[in-house]
Amino acid sequence: MSRFSRPRRLAAGLSAAALVSMSLGAATSAHAGAAAEPAAGPLMNYVVNAKATPGHVRKAEDAVRDAGGTVLTSYKQFGVIIAQSTNPAFRTEVRAGKNGREVQSVGATRTAAVSEGAGGLNATGSTDDAQATPVLDPREGEQWDMVQIKADQAHQVTDGSRNVLVGINDSGVDDTHPDLAPNFDARDSVSCVNNGVPDTTAGAWRPTTSSHGTHVAGTVAAARNGVGIVGVAPGVRIASVKVVNDAGFIYPEYSICGIVWAAEHKMAVTNHSYFIDPFEFWCKDNGDQGAVQEAVRRAYAWATDQGTLSVAAAGNSNYDLSNKTTDNNSPNDSTAVPRTINNDCLDMPTELPGVITVASTTRAVAKSSFSNFGLNKIDVAAPGSSILSTLPGGRYGLMSGTSMASPHVTGIAALMKSTHPWWGPRELERALQREADDTACPTTPDARCTGSTADNSFFGEGIADALDAVQR
Repeated sequence: MSRFSRPRRLAAGLSAAALVSMSLGAATSAHAGAAAEPAAGPLMNYVVNAKATPGHVRKAEDAVRDAGGTVLTSYKQFGVIIAQSTNPAFRTEVRAGKNGREVQSVGATRTAAVSEGAGGLNATGSTDDAQATPVLDPREGEQWDMVQIKADQAHQVTDGSRNVLVGINDSGVDDTHPDLAPNFDARDSVSCVNNGVPDTTAGAWRPTTSSHGTHVAGTVAAARNGVGIVGVAPGVRIASVKVVNDAGFIYPEYSICGIVWAAEHKMAVTNHSYFIDPFEFWCKDNGDQGAVQEAVRRAYAWATDQGTLSVAAAGNSNYDLSNKTTDNNSPNDSTAVPRTINNDCLDMPTELPGVITVASTTRAVAKSSFSNFGLNKIDVAAPGSSILSTLPGGRYGLMSGTSMASPHVTGIAALMKSTHPWWGPRELERALQREADDTACPTTPDARCTGSTADNSFFGEGIADALDAVQR
Protein backbone atom coordinates (compact mmCIF):
# COMPACT_ATOMS: atom_id res chain seq x y z
CA MET A 1 0.00 0.00 0.00
CA SER A 2 1.31 3.33 -0.83
CA ARG A 3 2.05 4.93 2.43
CA PHE A 4 0.20 8.07 1.88
CA SER A 5 -2.55 5.95 1.44
CA ARG A 6 0.60 6.08 1.65
CA PRO A 7 -0.91 8.08 -0.25
CA ARG A 8 -2.44 7.10 1.72
CA ARG A 9 1.20 7.35 2.99
CA LEU A 10 1.13 10.45 0.98
CA ALA A 11 0.11 9.58 -2.40
CA ALA A 12 3.15 8.50 -4.33
CA GLY A 13 6.10 8.28 -2.14
CA LEU A 14 6.14 11.30 -0.18
CA SER A 15 8.66 13.79 0.78
CA ALA A 16 7.96 15.41 3.96
CA ALA A 17 7.68 18.54 5.83
CA ALA A 18 10.11 21.08 7.02
CA LEU A 19 10.92 20.49 10.55
CA VAL A 20 12.50 22.32 13.36
CA SER A 21 15.08 20.21 15.11
CA MET A 22 14.76 19.83 18.82
CA SER A 23 17.78 19.03 20.96
CA LEU A 24 16.97 16.70 23.79
CA GLY A 25 19.55 15.59 26.29
CA ALA A 26 20.00 11.84 26.36
CA ALA A 27 18.27 10.54 29.43
CA THR A 28 20.09 8.04 31.58
CA SER A 29 18.54 5.42 33.77
CA ALA A 30 19.22 5.68 37.47
CA HIS A 31 17.72 3.09 39.75
CA ALA A 32 18.62 2.54 43.36
CA GLY A 33 20.45 -0.68 43.98
CA ALA A 34 21.64 -1.14 40.38
CA ALA A 35 25.09 -2.66 40.28
CA ALA A 36 26.10 -0.57 37.30
CA GLU A 37 24.48 1.99 35.06
CA PRO A 38 23.51 0.25 31.81
CA ALA A 39 24.99 1.38 28.54
CA ALA A 40 22.80 3.79 26.66
CA GLY A 41 20.96 2.42 23.67
CA PRO A 42 19.57 4.21 20.60
CA LEU A 43 17.30 7.19 21.17
CA MET A 44 13.72 5.92 20.79
CA ASN A 45 10.21 7.35 21.11
CA TYR A 46 7.40 5.55 22.96
CA VAL A 47 3.69 5.83 23.67
CA VAL A 48 2.82 5.28 27.33
CA ASN A 49 -0.87 4.68 28.04
CA ALA A 50 -2.47 5.45 31.40
CA LYS A 51 -5.92 6.10 32.80
CA ALA A 52 -7.34 9.32 31.39
CA THR A 53 -7.26 11.48 34.53
CA PRO A 54 -4.73 14.19 35.34
CA GLY A 55 -3.63 12.42 38.51
CA HIS A 56 -3.00 9.08 36.82
CA VAL A 57 -1.19 10.75 33.93
CA ARG A 58 1.07 12.72 36.29
CA LYS A 59 2.09 9.53 38.05
CA ALA A 60 2.70 7.82 34.71
CA GLU A 61 4.92 10.78 33.77
CA ASP A 62 6.88 10.11 36.98
CA ALA A 63 7.22 6.48 35.91
CA VAL A 64 8.67 7.66 32.60
CA ARG A 65 11.27 9.78 34.38
CA ASP A 66 12.05 7.02 36.88
CA ALA A 67 12.87 4.75 33.93
CA GLY A 68 15.31 7.27 32.45
CA GLY A 69 12.88 8.80 30.00
CA THR A 70 11.87 12.30 28.95
CA VAL A 71 8.23 13.34 28.62
CA LEU A 72 7.79 15.01 25.22
CA THR A 73 4.02 15.51 25.27
CA SER A 74 1.17 14.48 27.55
CA TYR A 75 -2.47 14.17 26.53
CA LYS A 76 -4.28 14.08 29.84
CA GLN A 77 -7.60 14.22 27.98
CA PHE A 78 -7.24 10.59 26.92
CA GLY A 79 -4.31 9.26 28.94
CA VAL A 80 -1.46 9.09 26.43
CA ILE A 81 2.14 10.23 26.96
CA ILE A 82 4.75 10.55 24.22
CA ALA A 83 8.13 9.77 25.80
CA GLN A 84 11.73 9.46 24.68
CA SER A 85 14.58 7.44 26.13
CA THR A 86 17.98 5.87 25.44
CA ASN A 87 17.38 3.21 28.11
CA PRO A 88 17.28 -0.18 26.33
CA ALA A 89 15.12 -1.52 29.17
CA PHE A 90 12.69 1.40 29.15
CA ARG A 91 9.62 -0.71 28.32
CA THR A 92 10.26 -2.96 31.33
CA GLU A 93 11.46 -0.36 33.79
CA VAL A 94 8.67 2.13 33.16
CA ARG A 95 6.27 -0.48 34.54
CA ALA A 96 8.55 -1.83 37.27
CA GLY A 97 9.09 1.29 39.40
CA LYS A 98 6.96 2.66 42.22
CA ASN A 99 4.67 4.45 39.75
CA GLY A 100 4.66 1.64 37.20
CA ARG A 101 1.20 0.48 38.21
CA GLU A 102 -0.13 3.64 36.56
CA VAL A 103 1.14 2.47 33.16
CA GLN A 104 -1.40 0.37 31.27
CA SER A 105 0.78 -0.29 28.21
CA VAL A 106 3.93 1.02 26.55
CA GLY A 107 5.31 0.60 23.06
CA ALA A 108 7.97 1.99 20.74
CA THR A 109 6.57 4.13 17.93
CA ARG A 110 9.21 3.06 15.39
CA THR A 111 11.90 0.45 14.82
CA ALA A 112 14.67 2.83 13.75
CA ALA A 113 16.37 5.24 16.13
CA VAL A 114 15.04 8.81 16.33
CA SER A 115 16.79 11.09 13.87
CA GLU A 116 14.40 14.00 13.46
CA GLY A 117 15.58 16.34 10.80
CA ALA A 118 18.40 14.09 9.60
CA GLY A 119 16.63 12.76 6.50
CA GLY A 120 18.34 10.11 4.45
CA LEU A 121 15.55 7.54 4.44
CA ASN A 122 13.10 6.88 1.66
CA ALA A 123 9.62 6.00 2.71
CA THR A 124 8.30 3.45 0.27
CA GLY A 125 5.08 2.36 1.87
CA SER A 126 3.22 5.42 3.04
CA THR A 127 2.23 7.53 0.13
CA ASP A 128 -0.05 6.47 -2.58
CA ASP A 129 0.36 8.92 -5.42
CA ALA A 130 2.27 8.68 -8.59
CA GLN A 131 4.71 11.37 -9.59
CA ALA A 132 3.07 14.67 -10.44
CA THR A 133 2.68 15.39 -14.14
CA PRO A 134 2.70 19.17 -14.70
CA VAL A 135 -0.23 20.62 -16.58
CA LEU A 136 0.61 24.01 -18.04
CA ASP A 137 -2.87 25.42 -18.65
CA PRO A 138 -5.33 23.68 -16.34
CA ARG A 139 -9.01 24.59 -16.48
CA GLU A 140 -12.04 23.74 -14.42
CA GLY A 141 -13.45 21.91 -17.45
CA GLU A 142 -10.68 19.34 -17.14
CA GLN A 143 -11.89 18.27 -13.71
CA TRP A 144 -13.86 15.16 -14.62
CA ASP A 145 -13.68 14.13 -10.99
CA MET A 146 -15.92 17.02 -9.94
CA VAL A 147 -18.54 15.87 -12.42
CA GLN A 148 -18.42 12.29 -11.13
CA ILE A 149 -19.21 13.38 -7.57
CA LYS A 150 -21.62 16.13 -8.78
CA ALA A 151 -19.59 18.90 -7.18
CA ASP A 152 -20.22 21.05 -10.24
CA GLN A 153 -23.96 20.81 -9.52
CA ALA A 154 -23.50 21.29 -5.79
CA HIS A 155 -21.72 24.57 -6.47
CA GLN A 156 -24.95 25.91 -7.91
CA VAL A 157 -26.27 25.64 -4.34
CA THR A 158 -23.23 26.57 -2.27
CA ASP A 159 -19.45 26.74 -2.37
CA GLY A 160 -19.27 26.19 1.37
CA SER A 161 -19.11 28.41 4.44
CA ARG A 162 -16.16 30.44 5.78
CA ASN A 163 -17.20 29.19 9.21
CA VAL A 164 -16.01 25.69 8.29
CA LEU A 165 -12.30 24.96 8.83
CA VAL A 166 -10.74 21.84 7.26
CA GLY A 167 -7.44 20.33 8.37
CA ILE A 168 -5.06 19.07 5.68
CA ASN A 169 -3.11 16.55 7.78
CA ASP A 170 -0.35 15.87 5.30
CA SER A 171 3.12 16.89 4.09
CA GLY A 172 2.47 20.62 4.27
CA VAL A 173 0.56 23.11 2.14
CA ASP A 174 1.96 25.88 -0.07
CA ASP A 175 -0.17 28.77 1.14
CA THR A 176 1.32 31.09 -1.49
CA HIS A 177 -0.35 29.18 -4.33
CA PRO A 178 -2.88 31.57 -5.95
CA ASP A 179 -5.62 28.94 -5.78
CA LEU A 180 -5.02 28.23 -2.07
CA ALA A 181 -4.00 31.56 -0.57
CA PRO A 182 -7.58 32.98 -0.46
CA ASN A 183 -8.75 30.10 1.74
CA PHE A 184 -5.66 29.47 3.85
CA ASP A 185 -5.68 29.91 7.64
CA ALA A 186 -2.09 30.36 8.85
CA ARG A 187 -3.12 31.04 12.44
CA ASP A 188 -4.45 27.50 12.89
CA SER A 189 -1.67 25.74 10.96
CA VAL A 190 1.11 23.72 12.63
CA SER A 191 3.93 21.25 12.13
CA CYS A 192 3.96 18.05 14.22
CA VAL A 193 7.07 16.40 12.77
CA ASN A 194 9.44 17.30 15.61
CA ASN A 195 8.73 14.26 17.80
CA GLY A 196 5.02 15.10 17.80
CA VAL A 197 5.54 18.44 19.55
CA PRO A 198 3.49 21.25 17.94
CA ASP A 199 5.61 23.84 16.12
CA THR A 200 3.77 27.05 15.24
CA THR A 201 6.79 28.87 13.83
CA ALA A 202 5.67 30.80 10.76
CA GLY A 203 5.97 28.53 7.73
CA ALA A 204 6.84 25.37 9.69
CA TRP A 205 3.69 23.86 8.20
CA ARG A 206 4.83 24.44 4.60
CA PRO A 207 6.12 21.61 2.37
CA THR A 208 9.83 21.15 1.78
CA THR A 209 10.28 18.36 -0.75
CA SER A 210 6.76 16.94 -1.14
CA SER A 211 3.92 18.22 -3.29
CA HIS A 212 1.44 15.77 -1.79
CA GLY A 213 -0.25 17.98 0.78
CA THR A 214 -0.59 20.89 -1.63
CA HIS A 215 -2.28 18.62 -4.17
CA VAL A 216 -4.70 17.30 -1.54
CA ALA A 217 -5.49 20.84 -0.38
CA GLY A 218 -6.45 21.93 -3.91
CA THR A 219 -8.94 19.11 -4.28
CA VAL A 220 -10.58 20.07 -1.01
CA ALA A 221 -10.75 23.82 -1.38
CA ALA A 222 -9.03 25.48 -4.34
CA ALA A 223 -10.70 28.90 -4.49
CA ARG A 224 -13.22 30.07 -7.05
CA ASN A 225 -11.19 33.05 -8.18
CA GLY A 226 -10.80 32.81 -11.94
CA VAL A 227 -7.45 31.06 -11.57
CA GLY A 228 -6.69 27.41 -12.35
CA ILE A 229 -9.10 24.92 -10.82
CA VAL A 230 -11.95 24.81 -8.30
CA GLY A 231 -12.01 22.53 -5.23
CA VAL A 232 -14.96 20.52 -3.95
CA ALA A 233 -15.61 23.15 -1.27
CA PRO A 234 -14.09 26.38 -2.64
CA GLY A 235 -15.71 28.57 0.01
CA VAL A 236 -14.36 26.91 3.17
CA ARG A 237 -11.08 27.60 4.98
CA ILE A 238 -8.15 25.19 5.17
CA ALA A 239 -5.25 24.81 7.60
CA SER A 240 -2.02 22.86 7.14
CA VAL A 241 -1.31 20.23 9.80
CA LYS A 242 2.07 18.84 8.82
CA VAL A 243 2.51 15.22 9.90
CA VAL A 244 5.04 13.92 7.34
CA ASN A 245 8.76 14.34 8.01
CA ASP A 246 11.46 15.04 5.44
CA ALA A 247 12.14 11.33 5.03
CA GLY A 248 8.48 10.72 4.18
CA PHE A 249 7.43 9.05 7.43
CA ILE A 250 4.28 9.59 9.46
CA TYR A 251 5.07 8.22 12.90
CA PRO A 252 2.32 7.69 15.52
CA GLU A 253 3.34 10.70 17.61
CA TYR A 254 3.00 12.94 14.53
CA SER A 255 -0.49 11.68 13.72
CA ILE A 256 -1.62 11.96 17.35
CA CYS A 257 -0.27 15.51 17.58
CA GLY A 258 -2.04 16.42 14.33
CA ILE A 259 -5.48 15.10 15.22
CA VAL A 260 -5.37 16.63 18.70
CA TRP A 261 -4.33 20.00 17.24
CA ALA A 262 -7.16 19.82 14.73
CA ALA A 263 -9.76 19.07 17.40
CA GLU A 264 -8.45 21.76 19.75
CA HIS A 265 -8.63 24.30 16.90
CA LYS A 266 -12.20 23.39 16.01
CA MET A 267 -11.53 21.86 12.61
CA ALA A 268 -14.81 20.34 11.46
CA VAL A 269 -13.20 17.86 9.06
CA THR A 270 -9.66 16.54 8.65
CA ASN A 271 -8.15 14.67 5.70
CA HIS A 272 -5.63 11.86 6.25
CA SER A 273 -4.14 10.60 2.99
CA TYR A 274 -1.54 8.37 4.62
CA PHE A 275 -0.99 5.36 6.81
CA ILE A 276 0.91 5.55 10.06
CA ASP A 277 4.47 4.21 9.86
CA PRO A 278 6.42 2.08 10.22
CA PHE A 279 3.79 -0.68 10.05
CA GLU A 280 1.28 -0.97 7.26
CA PHE A 281 -0.84 -2.88 9.78
CA TRP A 282 -0.52 -2.43 13.56
CA CYS A 283 -1.37 -5.66 15.38
CA LYS A 284 -3.27 -5.64 18.65
CA ASP A 285 -1.57 -8.79 19.95
CA ASN A 286 1.94 -7.35 19.54
CA GLY A 287 3.32 -5.50 22.57
CA ASP A 288 4.66 -2.35 20.91
CA GLN A 289 2.09 -2.32 18.13
CA GLY A 290 -0.80 -3.01 20.49
CA ALA A 291 0.17 -0.10 22.74
CA VAL A 292 0.48 2.23 19.75
CA GLN A 293 -2.84 1.03 18.31
CA GLU A 294 -4.51 1.86 21.62
CA ALA A 295 -2.87 5.30 21.89
CA VAL A 296 -3.86 6.28 18.36
CA ARG A 297 -7.39 4.93 18.85
CA ARG A 298 -7.82 7.05 21.96
CA ALA A 299 -6.61 10.19 20.18
CA TYR A 300 -9.00 9.82 17.24
CA ALA A 301 -11.92 8.87 19.48
CA TRP A 302 -11.29 11.97 21.59
CA ALA A 303 -11.14 14.17 18.50
CA THR A 304 -14.44 12.72 17.27
CA ASP A 305 -16.02 13.52 20.63
CA GLN A 306 -14.75 17.10 20.27
CA GLY A 307 -16.56 17.47 16.94
CA THR A 308 -13.87 16.65 14.36
CA LEU A 309 -14.65 14.18 11.56
CA SER A 310 -11.67 12.26 10.15
CA VAL A 311 -11.62 11.12 6.50
CA ALA A 312 -8.84 8.77 5.36
CA ALA A 313 -7.54 7.07 2.24
CA ALA A 314 -8.08 3.30 2.06
CA GLY A 315 -4.55 2.62 0.79
CA ASN A 316 -2.88 1.66 -2.46
CA SER A 317 -1.87 -1.97 -2.05
CA ASN A 318 -4.90 -3.50 -3.83
CA TYR A 319 -5.37 -5.36 -0.53
CA ASP A 320 -8.54 -6.90 0.94
CA LEU A 321 -8.83 -5.15 4.32
CA SER A 322 -11.58 -7.56 5.37
CA ASN A 323 -9.36 -10.62 4.96
CA LYS A 324 -5.88 -9.86 6.25
CA THR A 325 -3.40 -12.71 6.02
CA THR A 326 0.12 -11.38 5.36
CA ASP A 327 2.14 -8.19 5.59
CA ASN A 328 5.35 -8.14 3.57
CA ASN A 329 6.14 -4.43 3.82
CA SER A 330 6.65 -3.75 7.52
CA PRO A 331 8.48 -2.21 9.23
CA ASN A 332 9.38 0.28 6.53
CA ASP A 333 11.84 2.34 8.57
CA SER A 334 14.33 -0.53 9.01
CA THR A 335 14.14 -4.03 7.52
CA ALA A 336 10.78 -5.40 6.45
CA VAL A 337 10.02 -8.90 7.76
CA PRO A 338 7.19 -10.87 6.11
CA ARG A 339 4.66 -11.91 8.74
CA THR A 340 1.27 -13.51 9.19
CA ILE A 341 -1.42 -11.10 10.36
CA ASN A 342 -5.15 -11.16 11.07
CA ASN A 343 -8.07 -8.74 11.11
CA ASP A 344 -7.10 -7.40 14.53
CA CYS A 345 -4.16 -5.77 12.74
CA LEU A 346 -5.26 -2.29 11.63
CA ASP A 347 -4.24 0.07 8.89
CA MET A 348 -4.30 3.34 10.82
CA PRO A 349 -5.96 5.76 10.85
CA THR A 350 -8.30 4.53 8.12
CA GLU A 351 -9.58 1.46 10.01
CA LEU A 352 -10.19 3.22 13.32
CA PRO A 353 -13.81 3.55 14.53
CA GLY A 354 -15.49 6.70 13.29
CA VAL A 355 -12.97 7.35 10.51
CA ILE A 356 -14.42 7.52 6.97
CA THR A 357 -12.52 5.05 4.73
CA VAL A 358 -12.39 6.09 1.07
CA ALA A 359 -11.61 3.85 -1.91
CA SER A 360 -10.56 5.14 -5.33
CA THR A 361 -12.39 5.13 -8.68
CA THR A 362 -11.35 5.81 -12.27
CA ARG A 363 -12.96 8.13 -14.77
CA ALA A 364 -14.89 5.09 -16.03
CA VAL A 365 -16.39 4.59 -12.54
CA ALA A 366 -14.36 1.43 -11.94
CA LYS A 367 -12.22 0.52 -8.96
CA SER A 368 -8.73 1.98 -9.40
CA SER A 369 -6.28 -0.89 -9.81
CA PHE A 370 -4.24 0.17 -6.78
CA SER A 371 -7.12 0.80 -4.38
CA ASN A 372 -7.52 -1.28 -1.24
CA PHE A 373 -10.98 -2.77 -0.79
CA GLY A 374 -12.98 -4.87 1.68
CA LEU A 375 -16.58 -5.65 2.58
CA ASN A 376 -17.67 -3.55 5.56
CA LYS A 377 -14.34 -1.75 5.44
CA ILE A 378 -14.90 0.80 2.68
CA ASP A 379 -17.39 3.52 3.55
CA VAL A 380 -17.57 5.31 0.19
CA ALA A 381 -15.57 5.73 -3.01
CA ALA A 382 -14.44 8.80 -4.95
CA PRO A 383 -12.22 9.67 -7.92
CA GLY A 384 -8.52 8.97 -7.37
CA SER A 385 -6.96 8.18 -10.76
CA SER A 386 -5.22 11.02 -12.62
CA ILE A 387 -6.63 13.88 -10.58
CA LEU A 388 -5.76 17.46 -11.51
CA SER A 389 -4.92 19.73 -8.59
CA THR A 390 -2.53 22.30 -7.20
CA LEU A 391 1.24 21.87 -6.80
CA PRO A 392 3.78 24.03 -4.95
CA GLY A 393 5.10 27.07 -6.75
CA GLY A 394 1.80 28.03 -8.36
CA ARG A 395 1.78 24.93 -10.55
CA TYR A 396 -0.82 22.26 -11.33
CA GLY A 397 -0.48 18.56 -12.01
CA LEU A 398 -1.98 15.08 -12.03
CA MET A 399 -1.64 12.55 -9.22
CA SER A 400 -3.19 9.14 -8.61
CA GLY A 401 -3.93 7.26 -5.41
CA THR A 402 -6.51 6.80 -2.72
CA SER A 403 -4.76 9.89 -1.33
CA MET A 404 -6.50 11.77 -4.12
CA ALA A 405 -9.88 10.08 -3.51
CA SER A 406 -10.05 10.94 0.19
CA PRO A 407 -9.98 14.77 -0.19
CA HIS A 408 -13.02 14.63 -2.48
CA VAL A 409 -14.99 13.14 0.42
CA THR A 410 -13.42 15.58 2.86
CA GLY A 411 -14.66 18.42 0.62
CA ILE A 412 -18.15 16.93 0.49
CA ALA A 413 -18.19 16.63 4.29
CA ALA A 414 -17.19 20.31 4.47
CA LEU A 415 -20.13 21.23 2.21
CA MET A 416 -22.42 19.16 4.44
CA LYS A 417 -21.15 20.94 7.53
CA SER A 418 -21.70 24.27 5.75
CA THR A 419 -25.36 23.53 5.06
CA HIS A 420 -25.96 21.64 8.33
CA PRO A 421 -23.75 23.46 10.86
CA TRP A 422 -25.39 21.67 13.80
CA TRP A 423 -24.28 18.25 12.56
CA GLY A 424 -21.45 16.52 14.37
CA PRO A 425 -19.09 13.77 13.10
CA ARG A 426 -21.59 10.95 13.51
CA GLU A 427 -24.32 12.77 11.62
CA LEU A 428 -21.86 13.63 8.84
CA GLU A 429 -20.70 10.00 8.68
CA ARG A 430 -24.24 8.67 8.35
CA ALA A 431 -25.13 11.26 5.72
CA LEU A 432 -22.03 10.51 3.63
CA GLN A 433 -22.98 6.84 3.58
CA ARG A 434 -26.71 7.39 3.06
CA GLU A 435 -26.36 9.88 0.23
CA ALA A 436 -23.64 8.07 -1.76
CA ASP A 437 -24.75 6.77 -5.16
CA ASP A 438 -25.07 2.98 -5.14
CA THR A 439 -22.47 1.44 -7.43
CA ALA A 440 -22.61 -2.23 -8.39
CA CYS A 441 -19.73 -4.66 -8.70
CA PRO A 442 -18.22 -4.96 -12.20
CA THR A 443 -20.39 -6.64 -14.82
CA THR A 444 -17.39 -8.79 -15.69
CA PRO A 445 -17.28 -11.04 -12.62
CA ASP A 446 -14.53 -10.22 -10.15
CA ALA A 447 -14.43 -12.56 -7.15
CA ARG A 448 -12.91 -9.84 -5.01
CA CYS A 449 -16.04 -7.69 -5.28
CA THR A 450 -18.52 -9.08 -2.78
CA GLY A 451 -21.73 -7.71 -1.32
CA SER A 452 -24.68 -5.95 -2.90
CA THR A 453 -25.16 -2.97 -5.17
CA ALA A 454 -26.05 -0.96 -2.08
CA ASP A 455 -22.89 -1.91 -0.16
CA ASN A 456 -19.95 -3.86 -1.53
CA SER A 457 -16.24 -4.38 -1.05
CA PHE A 458 -15.11 -2.13 -3.93
CA PHE A 459 -17.28 0.97 -3.46
CA GLY A 460 -18.78 0.62 0.01
CA GLU A 461 -22.05 2.55 0.10
CA GLY A 462 -21.25 3.99 -3.35
CA ILE A 463 -19.74 7.04 -5.04
CA ALA A 464 -19.82 10.07 -2.73
CA ASP A 465 -22.42 12.62 -3.87
CA ALA A 466 -21.80 16.34 -3.31
CA LEU A 467 -25.19 17.45 -4.69
CA ASP A 468 -27.18 15.37 -2.23
CA ALA A 469 -24.88 16.65 0.50
CA VAL A 470 -26.15 20.21 0.08
CA GLN A 471 -29.76 19.53 -0.85
CA ARG A 472 -30.90 17.44 2.09
